[in-house]
Amino acid sequence: MSIEDEGTRLPEVENVPLIIDAEFTEEEDIQTSIDELNPLPTQRTSKPLDLPFPSPTPSGRARVVTVINQKGGVGKTTTVINIASQLALRGHRVLVVDADSQGNCATGLGVDKSKVQHTTRDLILSPETAVTARHATAVEGLHMIVGDRSLVGLEQEMLRQLGRERRLTEALQPLLPHYDIVIIDTPPSLGLVTINALVASDGVLIPVQTEYFALEGLAMLAGTLREVRNLLNPQLGVDGVLLTMHASTLLNQQVASEILDHLPEFVIHPAIRRNIKLAEAPSHGVPIHLHDPNSNGGQDYQGVSSVLEKRWSLI
Repeated sequence: MSIEDEGTRLPEVENVPLIIDAEFTEEEDIQTSIDELNPLPTQRTSKPLDLPFPSPTPSGRARVVTVINQKGGVGKTTTVINIASQLALRGHRVLVVDADSQGNCATGLGVDKSKVQHTTRDLILSPETAVTARHATAVEGLHMIVGDRSLVGLEQEMLRQLGRERRLTEALQPLLPHYDIVIIDTPPSLGLVTINALVASDGVLIPVQTEYFALEGLAMLAGTLREVRNLLNPQLGVDGVLLTMHASTLLNQQVASEILDHLPEFVIHPAIRRNIKLAEAPSHGVPIHLHDPNSNGGQDYQGVSSVLEKRWSLI
């Protein structure tokens, strides 16, 4: 056998010492209840969540509200579309800013994205386009600025810009005197675009799905809001927590009860029930109030809009 063969040979099995990690002993199995193995959501959180209270809207301009949750699939876009349209139907001047690269707000509000020239990306990079970036929607009195896939690369373009966290704030300034409320839809991530939305906002609205990890997501978001308040926007507060995709199952009821116990001042009633009509409405390019206002989803969003109308001093 050559030297090369000896260098590449694996050691003989009998020459390799056995490695013994631990010794095992048998013990009697003690039966554990299901509740001990799978604690209920009410047993998981040890202290109340600390969310900042909102400040009043400065006079002479619209209130800016960001709809945010770092967890995806909780109904942020559905909430933006249906609250904005309901407020517009009540005679308020509403602007929706879609900061999500999926651009689903345009679909749900009947805007043809193929005909859009200026988007949210243009608004942030070139604030002078604010006036021309607005588009009419299927609801009278409701305008929007469309988001699209170009937002994905926006953060890289802004990395070397000074004051990059305040670009959206600057862009919205000339529009605020012309509206009663501005609602910003955000992606399910904490990137530079989302930070821009939080810095530009007076308050946030947090949709929370009544599922198992809801409170963990809320705790993480609370930490984010504290950082933004401390470093960039001390006036930022929480306008409300909205329970979404709610059903009459035991788990949904337990999670909803725990959220209410921890955040009684913030939870908005009623909860938004699971409803097929809410899922159908975007395919028709209209909000639920034009698609089926008497459905569970239509009634729930009408109730939520009434609560927010008072909280935002629109009436």
